[in-house]
Amino acid sequence: MLLSGSDIIVECLLEQGADTVFGYPGGAVLNIYDSLYKYSDKIRHIITSHEQGACHAADGFARASGKTGVVIATSGPGATNLTTGLATANMDSIPLVAITGNVSTDLLGLDSFQEVDITGVTIPITKHNFIVKDISELADTLRLAFKIAGSGRKGPVLVDIPKDITAAMYEYEPVKPDNTTTRYDINEELREQQIKAALEFIEKSEKPFIYAGGGIISADASEELKTLAELCDAPVSCSLMGQGAFDQTNRRYIGMLGMHGTVKSAAALNSCDLFIGVGTRFSDRVIGDPSVFGKDAKFIHIDIDPAEFNKNVTVGCTIQGDVKEIMKALCTEIKQKKNAWTDEIIEKDFGEPVLKGTAELPVTPQAVIEKLDELTDGQAVIATEVGQNQMWAAQYYKYREPRSFVSSGGLGTMGFGLGAALGAKVARPDKTVVNIAGDGSFAMNLNELITASAHNIPIIEMVINNNVLGMVRQWQRLFYNKHFSQTTLDARHIDYVKLGEAFGIQTFVIERVEDIEPILKKALELSKSAPVMIEVRIDRDINVLPMIPAGKPVVNPITEIDLEA
Repeated sequence: MLLSGSDIIVECLLEQGADTVFGYPGGAVLNIYDSLYKYSDKIRHIITSHEQGACHAADGFARASGKTGVVIATSGPGATNLTTGLATANMDSIPLVAITGNVSTDLLGLDSFQEVDITGVTIPITKHNFIVKDISELADTLRLAFKIAGSGRKGPVLVDIPKDITAAMYEYEPVKPDNTTTRYDINEELREQQIKAALEFIEKSEKPFIYAGGGIISADASEELKTLAELCDAPVSCSLMGQGAFDQTNRRYIGMLGMHGTVKSAAALNSCDLFIGVGTRFSDRVIGDPSVFGKDAKFIHIDIDPAEFNKNVTVGCTIQGDVKEIMKALCTEIKQKKNAWTDEIIEKDFGEPVLKGTAELPVTPQAVIEKLDELTDGQAVIATEVGQNQMWAAQYYKYREPRSFVSSGGLGTMGFGLGAALGAKVARPDKTVVNIAGDGSFAMNLNELITASAHNIPIIEMVINNNVLGMVRQWQRLFYNKHFSQTTLDARHIDYVKLGEAFGIQTFVIERVEDIEPILKKALELSKSAPVMIEVRIDRDINVLPMIPAGKPVVNPITEIDLEA
């Protein structure tokens, strides 16, 4: 059938299973928005307050659902406003398709109004990108964009479409999505050898330790991870991106590993004889000093992207491919093991630190988040901003299932959480969605409260307010002689209750221990039908503990900071 380019775009979105898009209109995408108007009964568009928020919302939608998120922006500043969101998705391997408009093809390269070479700008921060200069290539380019975004090591793909291409007419024929190919060619013979080597490592091991990353969630491989852990009789740790990959109420789970990991996970690392890393890229925040990371252990590294092998940590056995398939293959061959060391690690009390408030501000993030976990039975989707709030959310909420933790890991994007929480709630309307924010991160994209209110997206925005940039202040205390340069935010004097009222969002304040449970219960009930905000007032010197200083060995985590020393 003969359709305009803009109609072809929307038909392709529907063809690929996209029923929700986030975005912001502008001159170069007016044709696309006209088509979205015509197709409004088939595809939902959510306008955000800013294109960055739209990109984060599409990202949160993808993380919470497993589908490919879609965001639309106009040319020039509209397109460049997506870059932080694209870089965020790229670092965390999140499937995303960004559609940007551009000036007409005859105006490209002439410094035309709102013209930017967005494909040139985004080469380093996308998995791939395209500019469509021929209407005959439009549909197939969009199809390829979805395939690239959602296969192999997933990631964001940008498609830039000049305005005249969206206006042109061309024949469109629907095609079923092709999800059969991956980005990488797998040498089956080599993989069999690698699996055999891994089996030998596992058989000889008496102290195996499994470390799971976000690749487990991406591959939908949580059940295989559980089976592998049981057969190997191994404790399990998850990366920040792997939160929820393994049920954290399972006795085998021993907490995160790395800079703000548990003392128990550090002890397991330093005494294990086999370290099995699955679907992880061994971030510098995890390994600390690579020269001594797991120095007494053999390593197995399983990942879909061979570029990650021996990049940050040198390993003895690598297996490339889909982690779900590889773990299945391993599990069919592993003989059930029983290791005395595993029970010792799991059962021993390593003295994990407990957060303490002050007489003036007695509430702690630990108390609030643990109570939230109790009241939601660990069934909520938790989004976060970046900083102390993010680490506390990872430490104190027990994630029972995949896609229940939505956070910017690799890029560490302050301002990510609110938009991402909105996208997550749209993707999973049956779930309670809470964004745990710090007051610094919240201020960066608080304009997305307009989106929550205007579209009545019923999330809980929880702002942990200590009137400082908490994580930066913590580093300044430890490593910069208490030079608290530009990290004290007392001058802002934000009245969160009045701010919430301005956006039409009911807001509560937790400042006493006895406030915690009743206010959380009230917010959870109200959030069934409307967005809610909670301000949690805490002392500025509550720190994220344990802590391993950057680049130092993951050996003896700091569990207490003397505020006077």
